[in-house]
Amino acid sequence: MIRLEIANIETYLKRVYGDDAKLLAAGDIGSLDAQGMKGFGYGKPLLIRFMAGGEIREAVLSIMKGDKYGHQFYWDRAAILMFQHETSARMERHVRPMGLGYVDDDNALIPVDRPREFFIVNEKLEGHDYFLDLERIRLGDFRDSDLELARDYARWLARVHSRKLDDAPLYHRRIRNLIGSSECILGMIDEAYPHPYPAFEDARFIALEKRLVDWRWKLRGYAHRLSAVHGDFHPWNVLVTEQGEFSVLDRSRGEWGEPGGDLATMAINYLLWSLYGHDRLAGPFERLYRVYFGEYLERTGDAEVLEVLAPFFVFRALVIASPQWYPDHPASVRQGLFNLMVNVLEDDVFDWENIDKYMERGA
Repeated sequence: MIRLEIANIETYLKRVYGDDAKLLAAGDIGSLDAQGMKGFGYGKPLLIRFMAGGEIREAVLSIMKGDKYGHQFYWDRAAILMFQHETSARMERHVRPMGLGYVDDDNALIPVDRPREFFIVNEKLEGHDYFLDLERIRLGDFRDSDLELARDYARWLARVHSRKLDDAPLYHRRIRNLIGSSECILGMIDEAYPHPYPAFEDARFIALEKRLVDWRWKLRGYAHRLSAVHGDFHPWNVLVTEQGEFSVLDRSRGEWGEPGGDLATMAINYLLWSLYGHDRLAGPFERLYRVYFGEYLERTGDAEVLEVLAPFFVFRALVIASPQWYPDHPASVRQGLFNLMVNVLEDDVFDWENIDKYMERGA
């Protein structure tokens, strides 16, 4: 529980305004003088009166409380406060920001000074991108170790997805984001394709979106499935060492979500590479797909995942069929992915063992 202690507020003021800054009073807005000095909880605006540079000043210190409306995590709330700090002063008659900061694990208030961009520093991992292995396989060099690696992916996902969370609003949020986010389905439709696009006309996009509304309402009944996820588990986010060990990069879209998203994200890439040379899942990529999918289902016992997979395949098909993201695909590859994207929504349960049926010409 965050506590806004008097000493920490004064330390913050000294860091921002100099060592001569002094907190004079803190309390509820409208009752500052009656409230006096004390410790305060969080989520409620706090009026502070302080001396800085020989001048008595007043300010309101606010910390957002988490809620189920897209503010579950501190980084959600940070984004809103950063927006307010950056833009409020540019609006006529709007209150002016005086500072931006964060509360650390010791309840200290740490100022963020004139932020422009944020960065992250990660460790350097050894290995090559997994997509290079898939390209090697496409060119004819298929190894037994490739099958074992696909099994390892499935085992790893099974372990990750074994962590569950009881939070229905968060599951609903993840499904909303899947369909409506700027970086997911509707964002891909709007920005990753030209309009009109002869290979998939706007009328088909409209029909696709309407069908996805049905799936959104269906998936509301699966909130019990909320699990730890990676969120972007594809061949460009996996590093493989020469010893066959793998590491993952770029966890995305939150810690919790629908495990079927991870399962579908890697699976569709086996189909993508197979479409270079076939009109269906075939050859070594079919073997990889079946080993990966079968191992996952055996390890998790999660047959229910097949009831929720379709919209996740749509999202990933939109990504890997995009002429912006993948400009060099032959028309036949793109068409196969479009067929999958349309047809998969018509089955209530994904028929993973007969995926080729989704490759037929869509509506």
